[in-house]
Amino acid sequence: MRNEIDRFLASLTHERNASPHTLRAYSKDLEQLEVFARARLGCEPTVTRIDPWLLRAFFADLHGRRASATTAGRKLATFRSFFRFLCREGTLTKNPARSLVGQKKDQRIPTYLQEQEAGELMKSSDNTNKSEERDAAILELLYSTGMRCSEVVGLVLDDVDVGNRSIRILGKGRKERWVPFGKPAHLALTRYLRTRAAISGGDPVFVGVNGRPLSDRTVRRIVARGLLRASIRTKASTHTLRHSFATHLLQRGGDLRSIQELLGHSSLSTTQRYTHVNPRYLLDIYKQTHPKA
Repeated sequence: MRNEIDRFLASLTHERNASPHTLRAYSKDLEQLEVFARARLGCEPTVTRIDPWLLRAFFADLHGRRASATTAGRKLATFRSFFRFLCREGTLTKNPARSLVGQKKDQRIPTYLQEQEAGELMKSSDNTNKSEERDAAILELLYSTGMRCSEVVGLVLDDVDVGNRSIRILGKGRKERWVPFGKPAHLALTRYLRTRAAISGGDPVFVGVNGRPLSDRTVRRIVARGLLRASIRTKASTHTLRHSFATHLLQRGGDLRSIQELLGHSSLSTTQRYTHVNPRYLLDIYKQTHPKA
């Protein structure tokens, strides 16, 4: 089974240009299935021994460990993709994951900061921190562009058009999008870049004190420290700033299609979650467009 997993991951890299984050997630899911199958079968599993019954047992075990519907859904999508690949290359004749039905996910309303809270977070600089300019630039860009944490970490200088205040972002599936950023983010980024030694276009924008690219964990700590300094009690993360970006655009009259493009969502239904945050948006659209409103 290990050889098939390696071939599948290689195909994701070369054919679909999958991101390192996606590859790690797929690899972890398939390794968990391999370990479960080995314990269940009592021998080294082969892909031909993986049938719908074994997969159902895997998800029953996952449910017993209180895994969320989102986690189970992602693993099911991984397995379907893996076995579809094996069918396509002729290793299997039937996809054992095809008949499985995923758990219904709870429709979670995104958490977000109020505009005042976001403003306080942007001003929560730490004068005692040697990386004050870097941290301020990261916070401003997260809120100004709606970037994901991984997208900030992967940003290189060639991706940033400082003069035109826009950023080229490689999102999920290596999909490219251009996103503008505001004057406060432009000012913070300019201040930070002045503190950097000469860097070329392929160098990472944000680095640690050792000069190496930041990790996702470091960016999350920067946000957590900022929230603490700003005395914001709302449970928040880097993704909360992404939600705040979208929600505040919607509240100020932005249309869903434009917000979808800025966030890099492949489906409008994903962006539509933000209408639940701001039901007044739907009421305003109704009043403006319905002839009998």
